Amino acid sequence: MKTETYTNRYGDKFVFNLLPDGNIQWSGKFEYCRFGFPNDYSKAFELYKEMGGPYSLEEFKEEVHRAEYDENGNFIDMCVVSKVYAPLVKVVKDTIDMVDPSGGPYLSEGMTILGKTIKEFKGNENGFLIITK
Repeated sequence: MKTETYTNRYGDKFVFNLLPDGNIQWSGKFEYCRFGFPNDYSKAFELYKEMGGPYSLEEFKEEVHRAEYDENGNFIDMCVVSKVYAPLVKVVKDTIDMVDPSGGPYLSEGMTILGKTIKEFKGNENGFLIITK
């Protein structure tokens, strides 16, 4: 079993164990930690396309969060697409796609660890099971 240890800037040790199924057990001190959850754009994007919107899904994901600023960098308002469709974007609360313990390491969906690409995280008694693609 392949194992890697990471020591963060506070001296906390985190251990990553590659499991036989290809997933990774991440153990360590998670007392102070941030989490991220993915967005579900399906309803917002579906309505956007029904209304004749030209953006692809990836372009839409950027535009729906875009703000407008003046020439001095001062916030003006959210863009029109954001005002109309952002309320339809929902958070997927049963999936964790980012974990960031205080002091690191920050890990999120799409990043690579132990040669595996992260899909999501599942909390367990030892820390987190990192589900890989």
